[in-house]
Amino acid sequence: MTVEGLNGADAPVVVIGAGLAGLTTALQLADHMPVVVLAKRSLSEAATAWAQGGIVGVLGADDSIESHVRDTQDAGAGLVDEQTARFIAENSAQAIQWLVEQGVAFSEDPDGPLGLHLTKEGGHAVRRIAHAADATGLAIHQALLKAARAHPRITLRERWMAVDLITSRLLKRHESPRCYGVYALDIEADEVRTLPARAVVLATGGVGKVYRYTSNPDTATGDGIAMAWRAGCRVGNMEFIQFHPTCLYHPQERSFLITEALRGEGALLKVPGLEGEAARFMPRHDERAELAPRDIVARAIDFEMKKHGVDHVWLDATHLGEAFLKEHFPTIHARCGALGIDIARQPIPVVPAAHYTCGGVVTDLLGRTDLPGLYAVGEATYTGLHGANRLASNSLLECVVVGRTCAQSIRQADAPVMAVLPPWDESQVADADEQVVIAHNWDELRLMMWNYVGIVRTTKRLERARHRIALLRSEIHEYYAHFRVNRDLLELRNLVDCADLIVRSALSRQESRGLHYSRDYPHTLPVSFPTILVRPERDRTGVSMGLGNGA
Repeated sequence: MTVEGLNGADAPVVVIGAGLAGLTTALQLADHMPVVVLAKRSLSEAATAWAQGGIVGVLGADDSIESHVRDTQDAGAGLVDEQTARFIAENSAQAIQWLVEQGVAFSEDPDGPLGLHLTKEGGHAVRRIAHAADATGLAIHQALLKAARAHPRITLRERWMAVDLITSRLLKRHESPRCYGVYALDIEADEVRTLPARAVVLATGGVGKVYRYTSNPDTATGDGIAMAWRAGCRVGNMEFIQFHPTCLYHPQERSFLITEALRGEGALLKVPGLEGEAARFMPRHDERAELAPRDIVARAIDFEMKKHGVDHVWLDATHLGEAFLKEHFPTIHARCGALGIDIARQPIPVVPAAHYTCGGVVTDLLGRTDLPGLYAVGEATYTGLHGANRLASNSLLECVVVGRTCAQSIRQADAPVMAVLPPWDESQVADADEQVVIAHNWDELRLMMWNYVGIVRTTKRLERARHRIALLRSEIHEYYAHFRVNRDLLELRNLVDCADLIVRSALSRQESRGLHYSRDYPHTLPVSFPTILVRPERDRTGVSMGLGNGA
């Protein structure tokens, strides 16, 4: 596949990630050029498939672009880029229509706009959430995956994990920096492959697995953010990690999300009391009560749990009735029922959990990063849409809108002249002899981040976290330098890079805003700006050649 002088037009676009962002981009490109989509686990394990609530569509007669922009800005606590919010809102109806054309079976309402049933979630002024019962992400993912499998120009590769980007720095070319491809681990073959690319698209999702408790799938290890950072791209707003207020609290199910739409339909949060009594508490924390933005609800739950010394709170939907719950929330009803919780007759035990990464690789509205030839879409990015807190159901919309503009940008860009891409070299490394080292460091990192860099932060905790992260990075670097790579090691390496970015960003923000709350700086400054981190030129690398010299 590596041919000197090969024109980039003959090389495929490599899309890293097979969720909504990646599949949208791939489907928009495939009529014009070949596309290779990499999924580091099975194709069904993308975070998209876990999304329950829905996707924003400014569709109703009672809605407007201005209203959606205003709600996005209010949730984002002063850090939303208005131009970005407006662009996303203006393209929301077209995004919904495109998904319908792809075969997504949204819940219907003959009297609704486009024949769709719209629901309401926290932070939204009106009903504008298109959904497929309470399994919207799954319906979207299955439809797009079916379309991608059927397209002759899309090659889907399961259990292929990107290792690092191949840039002009690695090739020792004295031209302007550029991305020429990616090294990827074929997990089943246990071999790192060289993939030349006309363009590389990072659609790898967020960093939820850096925390002990998360609603994210195992794929959420910040791979794209870490790779882009190592290649010299700017990263923005990493201190803003959204904790979803209501993740099911059960020993057999630690990552099952209880959708915000349940609160949108009237479910109430209550704190367990003595002798089985429970009392509603959200009106004491915010006038919007259960429909306040997620950061406020998550902090309120955290406060009540600590105040009362309990491990969870209750989400009570019993007053909504069994028929309504089965019709509108069949997935939650069935999953909880399988665990012995009848949500029509019992409140649901819930806790906050790391849910969404509001920062990431800095891109424009065409998905372009600082490195020509490298694009990024979805949760791995910072576009300015989410500010200091993401408005519910804006994330799926961003994936579709920017995925489509990204594909258009790639189609219109000049193809690079390819160079000889050197093969991955592991001739000087050995097979790992103590996999337990990786597992131990993984557990230590996630617990440390949960305890020190969670919902409520202090400077002292952050400094402790930064010190421990430095030690972990040193240990991981040494391990990476001497042993052959595998998925666990690569994910740990990426997570520790992302943990460092989160802590550095949090330390630099000397105020409390949105998802970032510091006891040392409890007040919100009158004027604030995004946190943009720039990697020093001397630390930028094109790739790590199996010898750890890019860690």
